[in-house]
Amino acid sequence: MKKSQTIIAVVILVLMGVLAQNLDTSTTNLPLFLITGLMLGYTLTRSRYGFAGGIRKIYFTGDGALTKALLLMFALSALGTAGIHFGAAQKGAVAAFKAVEGQMIIPGTGHVQIASLATIIGGILFGVGMIFGGGCASGTLTDTGEGEIKALIVTFFFGIGGMLGIAHSNWWNESVFTKVGKTVYLPDVLGYIGSVVLTLVLLGILYIITIKYEEKRKREGTFVKDEFEEWQKPIKADGKFKLFSSTTYHNLFVARWPFMTGAFIMSVLFVFIINSSGASWGASGPYALWTMWLLDKIGIDSWTNPALVKTLETVRNGLLKDPVTVRNLGIIFGSSISMLLAGKFRFNFHFNFKDVIFYAIGGVLMGYGARVARGCNVGALYSGICNFSLSGWVFLVAITLGGIIGSSLYKRAFSK
Repeated sequence: MKKSQTIIAVVILVLMGVLAQNLDTSTTNLPLFLITGLMLGYTLTRSRYGFAGGIRKIYFTGDGALTKALLLMFALSALGTAGIHFGAAQKGAVAAFKAVEGQMIIPGTGHVQIASLATIIGGILFGVGMIFGGGCASGTLTDTGEGEIKALIVTFFFGIGGMLGIAHSNWWNESVFTKVGKTVYLPDVLGYIGSVVLTLVLLGILYIITIKYEEKRKREGTFVKDEFEEWQKPIKADGKFKLFSSTTYHNLFVARWPFMTGAFIMSVLFVFIINSSGASWGASGPYALWTMWLLDKIGIDSWTNPALVKTLETVRNGLLKDPVTVRNLGIIFGSSISMLLAGKFRFNFHFNFKDVIFYAIGGVLMGYGARVARGCNVGALYSGICNFSLSGWVFLVAITLGGIIGSSLYKRAFSK
């Protein structure tokens, strides 16, 4: 335990409290977005949990522990979300894409999107990008909080890709790639019970496939089990329990949480976000805002594209008025707090020029792919599936395919 890092963690917590007290609450409960972000960031880092790893880890090592935890998280989240959706529907609410002015909207259904060719293209681009960039939308945030300087490179180029996607948004919306598709809210077709059953069955099939794939890799001798580092392992108490001891502190704030623990906590937070805000979790939108803010500060502001001009207005209105920006900042600092309490925070500059090229390409692909598919691993995938949108399943197939392609290309590039 490094006392100095613990003190810094406490200071950050206090500063987050001060920030929460001073956020604009005239239109949105921004303090709640900040608090949930802190909890998400802490959980993701404490359990070494991430969406990109669900594909990357099993591809490179054959260990599907994280993949299985993600599937459990989806199942628990879908069960919780179903209750919220059903309760709202009983009161006359409808899915967001069908609502007319003044009509109640089922919480979370803003992430029910059209399932189209654009969803597939964007998902593949995002999948390749998250492998090249070393993390997804949420993973880049936690990497930043953990002191990974590479994440700042990915963040900037994620924003560049997002800006390109914004500039091309009208073309994509009017193109055949989007027109050939359909917005499907599964309860409209199967009812709520049928939607839950189908979701659980599909997740169960993926769970079984993951187990079978692990067994295949073990038979081939290419399975590498994910092991906790020594400092991440819990310490067995020697004798009677002592509240104020290094052992207790280690087990409370340092020892890594198992993936399944992360899955359970993340599902609780996911349901809480929908229930408390009326909207589901998304993460990719602010990246374009942040990069445009930086470009604006250095004098690059001569945008002619109407969509980019409107985005610049949002930036100049104040980033801290954007709810998703506030939550993303919470994720970054929640991740930092986790590492600081563990005494393991450090700035990591360990990368070379070749890495930078991959980070830049990965960032652009993620940013652009998220715009084309209308969401990222969080908004299009997690929030899509768990809010019973067909688009979530289409994106799952696409991002998995993209992740496999990206992993193969990455492996070839770095095996030379």
